[in-house]
Amino acid sequence: MARDKSTSSEASQGEPAPASKGKEPVEKIAENLERLAQLEEQVREEQDKFLRLFAEFENYKKRIHKERSDLYKTVGQEVIAALLPVLDDFQLANEEIARSGDDKLLKGVELIYDKLKQILKTKGLQPMTVRNGDRFDTDLHEAVTQIPAPDKKLKDKVVEVVQTGYFLNDKVIRFAKVVVGE
Repeated sequence: MARDKSTSSEASQGEPAPASKGKEPVEKIAENLERLAQLEEQVREEQDKFLRLFAEFENYKKRIHKERSDLYKTVGQEVIAALLPVLDDFQLANEEIARSGDDKLLKGVELIYDKLKQILKTKGLQPMTVRNGDRFDTDLHEAVTQIPAPDKKLKDKVVEVVQTGYFLNDKVIRFAKVVVGE
């Protein structure tokens, strides 16, 4: 009887039963291979999710950077566009002071005017070059009025520039106001 107890205690300690000795390792290997395949599939799915999430985050960062950059450009454009009438007024003041003959006053106003133009130029502002006789271009010019062309060559051409147009970083922020011959 003592022998039976020792055999039963050995069996309970983890030794396989003699009848299933040959079958269990093959089944266990098959189970492990199946489990390994499942885990590999889960890893692939998680890697795919990670890569997609990473790409989405990179796109988000780029989009936010672009939006922020566009916002700064828009704000800068609005400020510069608001300063254009001041620039026009300085130009008119220069012309009037030059007519009055006060050279000291003219020199002082020209210094301020030139400084303002230089600052705006560093921010990307460029005046349009429009001359009388240039072809009327709706992408650059705004026709204030049409008058009978004084010469046949001036038909559909700029007869007079009323207000200077401006580019800001190669983008039109104010069209040149012109009179067109018809």
